[in-house]
Amino acid sequence: MKPYRSVLFVPGHRPAWVEKAIAAGADCLVLDLEDSVPDGEKEAARAVVAESISRVRQTDDRVGLLVRVNPLATRLTGADLEAVVVPGLDGVFTPKIEKATDVLRYDALLDHFEARNGVGGLEYVVPVETVPAVQNCREIALASPRVGAMIGPSAEHADIARAVGYEWTPEGLETLYLRSRVLLACREAGIHALTGLWEDLANLDGLREFALRGRQLGFRGMVAIHPSHVATVNDVFTPSADDIAFYQGMVEAYEAAAAEGRGALRYRGLHIDRAHYDKAVEWLDRAALVNGDERTGEGR
Repeated sequence: MKPYRSVLFVPGHRPAWVEKAIAAGADCLVLDLEDSVPDGEKEAARAVVAESISRVRQTDDRVGLLVRVNPLATRLTGADLEAVVVPGLDGVFTPKIEKATDVLRYDALLDHFEARNGVGGLEYVVPVETVPAVQNCREIALASPRVGAMIGPSAEHADIARAVGYEWTPEGLETLYLRSRVLLACREAGIHALTGLWEDLANLDGLREFALRGRQLGFRGMVAIHPSHVATVNDVFTPSADDIAFYQGMVEAYEAAAAEGRGALRYRGLHIDRAHYDKAVEWLDRAALVNGDERTGEGR
């Protein structure tokens, strides 16, 4: 999956909000058919979302477009996918997945509607929202090649908070174990690791600190619920010029030393060897995906 820095939710039945979300600079939009759409508007919202995808793709082929469908247990998922699996869609945000077989149920539906609607290559962003999902996150991450990203749970008022019963803090220690399990599952599966969610809309300083802690832990992007958060999230998860220069210099110094037959050297006061070099190369590859062409690249 593309290494999205910011993944912004947009209510699917509000097409005018899509342009605002794109103008905010989000790497990826999630057109929502689940929680933000009232029950009486869900059927009509499907057509609105399909039209929004087609409209956006007429002028923008860079922004990622996902749809959050209704969970499998609602029995609305098939009808959602039938309507919104259209050319221009990049993937599906798959709520309430709790085990690997849930992923396979999505696979069966998507295989059918991709073939029927002339679409291919769709991926999943899987939110970890329940206790069984946390317990089974490794199996979920490895269940299908379509799983392109998972979200480490950290919300203050969303499903995971109710399921676990924690008391949320900005520091996030109460969700550290939950997020760490998901992060390790992402690393093993080779998929994109996202964090979230900051709900205090006006507190951008708090958002920045929260996003920084997620990045330090190992996450590479974040879910957002308001356009005003996008610039901060993008800034936090964009490799800085100083960091790029540091790792580029490390690569060059190690390669020069290796050419002279030395496998260890001093670089900016640090002792470095092949392990440092390998990390630097990997880090620069990821930075190139984000900075070189901010919405291109391979994630799996």
